[in-house]
Parts: sequence; structure tokens; C-alpha cells
Amino acid sequence: MSRADESFTKTFDVVCVFVLSITAVLTAWCGFEASKWGGEMSIAFSQASGARIQSTAEESRANAARQYDLTIYTEWVRAVQDDRDELRTFIEDRFTPEFRVAFDAWNADGRQALGPFRMEQYVPPGTNEAAVLNKRADDRFEAALVHNQRGDNYALLTVLFALVLFLTALSQRDIATRMRRVLLMLAIAIGLAGVAVMLTFPIKI
Repeated sequence: MSRADESFTKTFDVVCVFVLSITAVLTAWCGFEASKWGGEMSIAFSQASGARIQSTAEESRANAARQYDLTIYTEWVRAVQDDRDELRTFIEDRFTPEFRVAFDAWNADGRQALGPFRMEQYVPPGTNEAAVLNKRADDRFEAALVHNQRGDNYALLTVLFALVLFLTALSQRDIATRMRRVLLMLAIAIGLAGVAVMLTFPIKI
């Protein structure tokens, strides 16, 4: 082997070791990030599920309150139809605060709506809470999907860097020098492209 060939072989081997080492680190980093984003996805899904359960409970509370107000209002309508003023007053004293607001607004509006329940002022307890929790559940679910995609992106990069490792290892085989160069340059090009893509990804520590 000539001195030039020996020098090329040493340089080539050093470059290969450097590429293999850097790529191994990058592969480990991508695996770590994929795991972290997978954890964030699980947490977000759990939070979305918890908020959805709480929202259902608040909706049930609102429905129960609405049913109570509807029952009381039905008795009030019967008392009015029967001209039983004492009973009507007795029932009105038992209106819930939420229904009282809507009932007063309905009266002030000349009772043009089909009933107090059609008034925008009628908001049974649990309605607003359910809406807030539903919104939170939707937001956390969307966040979980984003985290899942980020984890998938890092996982795909590990495959790309695995290809770099494969090509670099292949370039160290006893094959034609030109082919070894081509394989190593291709590995470096793919590795640099992977690094460029990775730099656009968010980091989770």
C-alpha cells in the first residue's frame, strides 16, 4: 500500500468514526425526545379525559337544575290558569335564583318569548362550568395530537439516522475506493439533512 493510500485510509477511517459517533448521539437524542413527547401526549390525553368527565358531571347538574325549574314552572302555569293567586305566590317564592332572573326578564319583556326558559338570562348552574371544561378538554385533546405528531417526527428521524449508520458502516467494507467515498458522502448528506430537519423541531427536556 502506498503512502497516499495509507493516508487516505487513515483519514477515511477517522471520518467514519466521527460520523458514526455523532450519528449515534443524534439517534439517542431523537429517541429521548420521542419518549418525552410521548409522555406529554399521554398527560394531555389524560387531562382531556378528566376534563370531559367533569364536564359531563356539570352538564348533569345543569340538566337536573333545568328539570327542577321546569317542574316548578309547570305548577306555576297551572296555578295561573286556575286563578289561584296564593298558590302562584307560594310557587314563585320557590323559584331558584337562576330561574328567577330569567322569569323577571321574561315578565319585563312582556312575556313575548315562549317561556322563561327561552330567555338568554336563564343559565342553570353547571352550564358555564360545563362549557369551560368542554373547551379545556378540546384544547388538551388537540395538544395531545400535536405532541403525538412531534414524537412521531423524532421517531422518523431515528430511522433516518439509522440509515446514516448503515451507509457509514457499509462504506468501511472492503470494496472499491470510489464506492466507499460515495457511500460515506451519501451518509453525510443524509445526516446533515436530518440535522437540519431536527433543528426545526421543538425540544422537550
